[in-house]
Amino acid sequence: MSKIVITGGTGLIGKLLQQKLEANKHNVVILTRNPKKENHFKWDLSSNFIDDKAFENVDYIIHLAGAGIADKRWITARKKELIDSRVQSATLLFSKIKELNIPLKGFISSSGISYYGAINSENIFTEKDSAGTDFISKICIEWEKAANQFKQLNVPVTILRTSIVLSKNGGALKKMNTPLFLSALGNGKQYMPWIHIDDLCNLYIKAVEDKTFTGIFNAATTEHQTNASFTKTLGSVLKKPMTPFNVPSFILKIILGELSVIILKGSRVSSKKIATHYSFKYTKLQEALANIYNK
Repeated sequence: MSKIVITGGTGLIGKLLQQKLEANKHNVVILTRNPKKENHFKWDLSSNFIDDKAFENVDYIIHLAGAGIADKRWITARKKELIDSRVQSATLLFSKIKELNIPLKGFISSSGISYYGAINSENIFTEKDSAGTDFISKICIEWEKAANQFKQLNVPVTILRTSIVLSKNGGALKKMNTPLFLSALGNGKQYMPWIHIDDLCNLYIKAVEDKTFTGIFNAATTEHQTNASFTKTLGSVLKKPMTPFNVPSFILKIILGELSVIILKGSRVSSKKIATHYSFKYTKLQEALANIYNK
């Protein structure tokens, strides 16, 4: 049994991850701005505060915190928030672990496949490929750099470059299950790497329970889906007709601004490295969606 501190533990992934970790007999502590439960402890980035009690006998930190990438338009202030909420929080954790001289067994951080940039490419990106040069890749570059600070303390670091997370309770599917998004977006040829939320949570648990599972991994299943094929499959599972016309790119750019790049562009990523450590429960979109919607 390990004691694990989770940031972002009240979010979509964090809630399920806590349940799964506790089912495996781990002790979970949540850092939150508004602690309401016995295992919740306060932290506040604006004042660089974390309750020291959260770190008593801690073994691992799982860092999920970060403002939602697709929640708001990317105005200048929002761009700063997207980076700061990830980087400053990781740096605060690093400073606290260093200050308290805690022999942490591992620091496990989320990142995104957007590390490679929001581009349409025939390349299948591996963990050895270079980062992109756009804003969305900059978020991931700074995010991972902040996580890797823990190596200075000889703490093993695991980073999961996460693809689109499939869950019935929120995230991408909730937004896609609307008349607008049950259409191909732009030309519909952009790729949409994905992962079922159960598999993603299992990967975080593996990073706690398997000491060999360290380094950087693309957290995406083996199947490659374009926006058009993904939407068609979703419509089939939901028994809702896919709108017969594509949503023009310029409409999405007007509605979403610069944010539109994350839905109009997308490339494949390789899961070969992570597949040597983990067998995915869901490798076919049809099966994953059927499980989520209990079809």
